[in-house]
Amino acid sequence: MHTDWWRTAVIYQIYPRSFADSDGDGVGDIPGITGHLDHLVRLGVDAVWISPFYRSPMRDFGYDISDHRAVDPLFGDLDDVRRLLEEAHRRNLRVLVDYVPNHTSSDHPWFRESAEGRDSARRDWYVWRDPAPGGGPPNNWLSVFGGGPAWTFDERSGQYYLHSFLPSMPDLNWRHPQVEQAMFDVVRFWLDTGVDGFRVDCAHFLMKDPQLRDNPPAVPGALAMHRPYGAYDEQDHLHDKGHEDVHGIYRRLRVLLDSYAGTDSRIAIGEVHVFDWDEWAGYYGPELDELHMPFNFGLLQTKWDAANVTELVRAVELALPPGAWPNWVLGNHDEPRITSRLGADQARVAMLLAFTLRGTPTLYYGDELGLPDAHVPPHLAQDPWARTGAGLGLGRDPQRSPMLWQDAPNAGFTASDTTPWLPLAADPATHSAAAQWDHPDSTLRLTQSVLRLRRSLPALHSGGQRLLGGLPDGVIGYVRYAGQEGAVVLLNLMETEVSVSRKVLDGLLGSQKLHEHEMHTVLSTVGRPATHVEWPLLLHGNEGLVLIPTTAAGGSKTGGFGAVEAAEDGG
Repeated sequence: MHTDWWRTAVIYQIYPRSFADSDGDGVGDIPGITGHLDHLVRLGVDAVWISPFYRSPMRDFGYDISDHRAVDPLFGDLDDVRRLLEEAHRRNLRVLVDYVPNHTSSDHPWFRESAEGRDSARRDWYVWRDPAPGGGPPNNWLSVFGGGPAWTFDERSGQYYLHSFLPSMPDLNWRHPQVEQAMFDVVRFWLDTGVDGFRVDCAHFLMKDPQLRDNPPAVPGALAMHRPYGAYDEQDHLHDKGHEDVHGIYRRLRVLLDSYAGTDSRIAIGEVHVFDWDEWAGYYGPELDELHMPFNFGLLQTKWDAANVTELVRAVELALPPGAWPNWVLGNHDEPRITSRLGADQARVAMLLAFTLRGTPTLYYGDELGLPDAHVPPHLAQDPWARTGAGLGLGRDPQRSPMLWQDAPNAGFTASDTTPWLPLAADPATHSAAAQWDHPDSTLRLTQSVLRLRRSLPALHSGGQRLLGGLPDGVIGYVRYAGQEGAVVLLNLMETEVSVSRKVLDGLLGSQKLHEHEMHTVLSTVGRPATHVEWPLLLHGNEGLVLIPTTAAGGSKTGGFGAVEAAEDGG
């Protein structure tokens, strides 16, 4: 039997260009990651997900892969990856790598051969079609990058090829069995190298409508991404992604991953930007035999108030297939940073939320420091998305700025006489890791404290969950429980103070009634000292609290949480 380590883990995403530069060229690399693994151990994360480092022309910074089995020289070489895996595993850190199955670079040998002509042996490895009867692209599908046609005409063969993103990133044809075999061989290569799993890029894009039907117009008022995608959002993308045949691919991928499991699961977590929760949950598979988890991006979309966040938690839990394990995401390399979205104080509350909800959280590098988005002048913009007129301003550059390691030139990210590939986001004197380790009230130390508490309490890392009712407006609350152990989490999403009555807990904590001395504060986002709770409890503005029974705080394994066990998760 193998362990499902991912259920209790905290995953830390590293964007390798921006984490640490070991060779002084201004761009982060694999040895730079290896040199900072102790930061992750001290922080308390369990696994690292590394964005692409494969050989690439870098038109989309590594998501346009020209060789799936080679490391781009910008980041190092295969020996550097092996050394990283060895050092990470020595520290009990798992390592996930990006798997990009939807497309390759147009520089990939597969596509070059495919583009040689209609009779090429690899022609059908990509999606080639004749023009529409009246001329022009085969259908109305749009590119995510820029909102123009998702088709580019090849004058030599007189056909169009499909690209969901840049024209230099042609889509693979997963309906061709040799494509699946070749891409599964890529999975085997990295599993044999020693990785612990994969983050699957654009997991829901792989299978398109085999009839290539036009997409209908978007329904007015339908939920779109929280950043405008320009013309792309004007369609309802029914046919250019998410065809039901995609689930067969993931069932077969799961068989492959399970064949490597040994004593530990080898996992796949999918990037699935779907906000119909029943459709999203379908990527677990009816028998939990597809992706281990589809990433849940709900917190990136939902309006930040107690009513909407509480409803999101309830909706996600209700959509899960029996036995499925949820997950929560606050940020990544494609989204504005949580501090810039919500402000510094609420970002701390949001972090407590993500780390104490039932499920596996993912932490984006630098969010443990409370980094904001960087200011990137237009002449320094790097992201191709910023140059396609997609309505995204400076694209994704601001959230990809370099990690701040110390109060030094270039914040210790790269050599002092080198210009980093993007500007820094904040003053390293206050926001660097070294500065924040020295300050007990810093966001970094808060993150460490939450992760330590999560690891120490089974109720928080693997227990059940019950939403609390009867709370004041603006407050989210839930009980986490495991056997007789438990914790209560209260989060004030308003700037004003609010009073919480003891009655919200009555009936949830066993037959005994709570008295003033029976609950204990163990963590606060605003530095409230550990103390017995006096009711009614006054929550400060922008404060998150974790409470446990006083008996548990004193070392007892009992806390009167037995009655919660019968409650439905997320109820």
